Amino acid sequence: MSGYRYGRYVDGPDPLAPPTDLRAAMDELGREVMEGSSPAAALRELLRRGVQGTRGLDDLMSRLWKKRSDIQRRHRLDGTLQEVQRLLSEALSAERKALFPEPTDDARFREAQLDALPPGTAAAVRDLAEYDWRSPEARESYEKIRNLLGRELMDQRFQGVKEAMSNVDQASVQRVQEMLADLNALLAGHAAGDQDTPARFDEFMREHGEFFPENPRDVDELIDALAERSAAAQRMMNSMTDEQRAELAALSQQAFGNSGVGQQLSQLDSLLQGLRPGEDWTGSSRFRGQNPLGLGEGALAMQDLADLDALAEQLGQSYPGARLEDIDVESLVQQLGAEAGVDARRLAELERQLREQNLLERGPDGDLRLTPKALRRLGETALRGVVDSVRTPRGDRDSNRAGAAGEPIGSTRPWQFGDAEPWNVPRTVTNAVLRGGGGPVSLDVVDVEITETELRSRAAIALCVDTSWSMVQDGRWVPMKRTALALHHLVRTRFRTDALELITFGRHAETVDIGGLTSLEGVWEQGTNLHHALLLAGRHLRRHPDAQPVVLVVTDGEPTAHLEPDGEAEFHYPPLPRTLGKTLVEVDTIAKLGASITVFKLGDDPRLAAFVDTVARRSGGRVVAPDEDGLGAAVVSDYLRARKRRR
Repeated sequence: MSGYRYGRYVDGPDPLAPPTDLRAAMDELGREVMEGSSPAAALRELLRRGVQGTRGLDDLMSRLWKKRSDIQRRHRLDGTLQEVQRLLSEALSAERKALFPEPTDDARFREAQLDALPPGTAAAVRDLAEYDWRSPEARESYEKIRNLLGRELMDQRFQGVKEAMSNVDQASVQRVQEMLADLNALLAGHAAGDQDTPARFDEFMREHGEFFPENPRDVDELIDALAERSAAAQRMMNSMTDEQRAELAALSQQAFGNSGVGQQLSQLDSLLQGLRPGEDWTGSSRFRGQNPLGLGEGALAMQDLADLDALAEQLGQSYPGARLEDIDVESLVQQLGAEAGVDARRLAELERQLREQNLLERGPDGDLRLTPKALRRLGETALRGVVDSVRTPRGDRDSNRAGAAGEPIGSTRPWQFGDAEPWNVPRTVTNAVLRGGGGPVSLDVVDVEITETELRSRAAIALCVDTSWSMVQDGRWVPMKRTALALHHLVRTRFRTDALELITFGRHAETVDIGGLTSLEGVWEQGTNLHHALLLAGRHLRRHPDAQPVVLVVTDGEPTAHLEPDGEAEFHYPPLPRTLGKTLVEVDTIAKLGASITVFKLGDDPRLAAFVDTVARRSGGRVVAPDEDGLGAAVVSDYLRARKRRR
């Protein structure tokens, strides 16, 4: 009987997991953009925080830095020196113990030789190279020093060689010397541009492949692996004290005797630096722990630090053109585990889908921006929130009943809950037939399409929104943008013949499209130029003389600026009588065009309340004082009320 084992799927994103919720991600992006972030910054913030069920880049980055700190806090780099000192001490102790019982002059002379050894470890090892050991145990300990140094020097530059070289005997030294000579010849030929490099590489791997368990596929992969390891070894040496570097340099010369291996290693380092100058050959790190590392382990630790630094740069996404596909997921899994790789793949998939589904695009200036499709989604979300807030106890929604009892406009759409428009029978039956695939026809709710209707009267709407600094300061910036999105989406989807103009006013007023308003950043600017905004609103109404005029004003302050004939704005606080007078003249002009002005007053300023009451009285309009959360519902409801009144 074969058993089954169930566990979490870690080889990439879970194939049974629900798809990424792009709508929720888009809502998060939209919220950041409306608060003043650029789309690129909003996307970075979303990826930094992550989404439900997926940790963000900040979490992964924090784990990287924690592991980096742990490596430096736990380890030190003098492990090989400490081991050589221990073996040397064992050898000297065993030799003195063997000499002590001998009553001969030769024994006393040898003791004097041992007492006269220089204090430095490398110098003492060098002076003992020709010493004739009396103690077998002492000789064995001394030979271990040579074996240790040889294995560590090779392990420092070649992955996995330490285990293959149990002893640094004459045969092993000869084998290493031949490999290094062939390797240096191969790399020198490659640097000179030899055409037969691939064939020479294949021959080299057949002869010396045991030294390269990573199994490089070509000479470039071989150089990459060697240069990365060699650069890590150099950074390790840079991280030591001057005394430690000097000791290791002197010991390294003795590791392989007079075989020439040391010169071959120096030549190899020189070739690698010329072939891969982009590697970090001059860096260093500070280690302050108690766990000593040998040369090979130290080089591996330096490689880990370099990998962690590279991953941190990839996760930081701060370089031009950065994308999550740049993350080396294999390296991330190696450093942080399989779950980190799953999170990185999910975030990359989210970023890819946002781009591929035409929600983000590059503008002519190269900056990332929201596409019209993304703006429609944001508008739909904003309108849905408005609809939910104006729903009556019975569940009726004025916005979804827009156009009821009107005339067909020639288009249909799938039925949604709350729709009261008539069914389009031909489209509904056709959908059922297509869904049935030629079998018996049965209607399902998914088949139903309704006929879109609309009153034939058109409206020209001017939505004037205050963009002075007080709107940002008092937390009204995002509700204002959400309101404009909801109204824009309602007009574009339900009242397509209506003409909507979005007008912002601070020190000056200007017309903007919905994308410009959504991404508009709050700036420190004094002035509430309602006079200029009403001038632009009047111009919009005159362009559509056959349409019902509707003017909606959202503001939190009385007018403090007006437009001079030369186009300059004059600001003064408290407001000048001239500013108030010019603004009221434009109010009267709007009223003569048949439009009443609805003012949505934000805040409790008594001076503002007195002014907007005057505006409503002179234009035949009204004043609405919603809170920030109810602003969207108030504006949309007033727009629909104006259309009903016209009907």
